Amino acid sequence: MSGSSNKMVSSIKILKNVTSTGAGSAFPLWGSKHSFQMFGTTSAGVGSAVVNVEVSNNASNWEVAGTITLTLGTSSTSDGFAKNAAWRWARGNVTTLSGTGATISLIVGGQEPAGLEELSE
Repeated sequence: MSGSSNKMVSSIKILKNVTSTGAGSAFPLWGSKHSFQMFGTTSAGVGSAVVNVEVSNNASNWEVAGTITLTLGTSSTSDGFAKNAAWRWARGNVTTLSGTGATISLIVGGQEPAGLEELSE
């Protein structure tokens, strides 16, 4: 189809195997439609995790776009949400993480503009 551009759905792990509370690093976003998914486990028993997904246009002043709360166990659990807003940066801020060997990860997914994958190689 002439004049159309292919867009690729891509995801970035913005928190990876986190075991403590606190804010992660800022990651650049692309486009205006994003999904955020958190998943985690414990090594034994039950735990909990709460992550504020924070967004910013200047990587200095952060707003909470949404909060994900999980009950953790030895089998992986997950939850997430989607946003239709054009923010420049995102990060995960772990406010609660409990349980034996508790670990969580947070992924942001979105639709890349055509050609972006070539720039990231």
